[in-house]
Amino acid sequence: MTPYFIVQFLAMKETKFVFVTGGVCSSLGKGIVASSTAAILKSAGVKVAIMKLDPYLNVDPGTMSPFQHGEVFVLDDGAETDLDLGHYERFIDTPLQKSCSVTTGRIYSEVLAEEREGKYLGGTIQVVPHITQKIQEKVELAAKKMDVDVLVVEIGGTVGDIEGEPFLEVLRQMKRKHGENLVSMHLTLLPWLQASGELKTKPTQISVRTLRMAGIQPDFIFARADVKIPKKILKKIAFFCDVEEDCVIPSETVSSIYEVPLRYEKFGLGETLARKLHLEQLKCNLDDWSDLVDKIKRTKKTISIGLAGKYNELDDAYLSVIEAIKAAGFHHGWKTEIEWIDTEKIEENDAEELQKLESVAGVVVPGGFGNRGIEGKIRVAQYCREQKKPYLGLCLGSQIMAIEFARNILNIKDATSEEFDEEKKSKNHVIHFIPEQRNIRKKGGTMRLGAYPAILKKGTKARKIYGAEEISERHRHRFEFNNAYREEFEANGFRISGISPDHELVEIVEIEDHPFMIASQFHPEFLSRPLRPHPLFREFIRAIIEK
Repeated sequence: MTPYFIVQFLAMKETKFVFVTGGVCSSLGKGIVASSTAAILKSAGVKVAIMKLDPYLNVDPGTMSPFQHGEVFVLDDGAETDLDLGHYERFIDTPLQKSCSVTTGRIYSEVLAEEREGKYLGGTIQVVPHITQKIQEKVELAAKKMDVDVLVVEIGGTVGDIEGEPFLEVLRQMKRKHGENLVSMHLTLLPWLQASGELKTKPTQISVRTLRMAGIQPDFIFARADVKIPKKILKKIAFFCDVEEDCVIPSETVSSIYEVPLRYEKFGLGETLARKLHLEQLKCNLDDWSDLVDKIKRTKKTISIGLAGKYNELDDAYLSVIEAIKAAGFHHGWKTEIEWIDTEKIEENDAEELQKLESVAGVVVPGGFGNRGIEGKIRVAQYCREQKKPYLGLCLGSQIMAIEFARNILNIKDATSEEFDEEKKSKNHVIHFIPEQRNIRKKGGTMRLGAYPAILKKGTKARKIYGAEEISERHRHRFEFNNAYREEFEANGFRISGISPDHELVEIVEIEDHPFMIASQFHPEFLSRPLRPHPLFREFIRAIIEK
């Protein structure tokens, strides 16, 4: 029988929190700091999750332009989140939940809805305490739902931004409430001045001073620089910012983001965190990460992968796809170089773009919305089918593959998707809008969002690739394969190899007489991990290597 005092200790045990803020400028890599910290904790057996607090007023990133904000990362439960959630999952290989993503827009929406319902009994609603209290509730709810020992919380934006002030106030209040069970990490930039040949610490000092004005004294400072940081600079930061010397962590640019946890642990972050949070002595084991980084550094062979996207101007629009391609390449001992293929130029018969299509070893057609560049994507699919070039279609890439096959093999010349035919000129929508009754879990209104199961047919490439009969994958789309055409497609070599459990929804398709032409209605990139590449990407790269 468990002694009474141990039961009491367990009952009193509190979740611990690590908050990550950023200063001086944006895009320094707060998400990588949060992810690396969590990866170090997890390697020591600590139950950990990561949460993002975003200051923007959108309720979620679902309607935000990929050109401005990058990809929308989708979780199992259908939450549309910031791309940093993708970094979190790739680093800790733990499925996160909707509770791990909170925006100012969501907070204000809920507080105002509660005010309309009379919850506040006619009181004046203010940023402090009502908004800040709601944010605190969200943080503590995430820790409870994820059932963790430590919750790492990244605050988006840059210290000093007006919209971020309520979140800093939450950090101040939670530090007062949780005391030694909460630590604060601050990432800042050390600019290099070419003229004087030195790194400058003044921006870091000012950024920390801004934090102090908000009532926050950081426990850790991560110094971001593109050059090696001398020890005297680290000591200077510690002195002027009143931080212990072993809590100033250099965050120098490395060749791969997956090297960052190793760098931080080299400087004793795990041990220092254990001391600060009063954890037992941590025995971190990052051997898997070391093996991955060694493999990345040793890899010399390179293959070129064409990415026929709609948002090529911003790499972050396809961040998970790119990381999935890289992970699959490293798994096989190859580096992958992305060749961006502009499908609008393909439509114009641009010679340079057509040459790119010919020169790449394989092509990925990722997801997207709208009809811009669609005819170019269809030509890409046709080229890959006719030239036996490995092709991997993701969501929209699956629909493109079906339209191309219908037009050029089934001779249905006006075949298209209902999405691209607003004027209803075509009679053959081989891809059509999801009927309302098919929206199984009513997630996302007119969209299928989140994880859904699929059954893989025996004898198919998909079944062999996964090595399983039933799988679960994440979706984000509102158009489906039109079952009225299913029989005609399958009779001509277009195999439907994955379907929903009720046999109504097409999930994976493949061309029978092709070395690798496979496409999924879902987004496999969301489940790919650097230490565990997704099977579809893994076998796509294998097909290229063996071709």
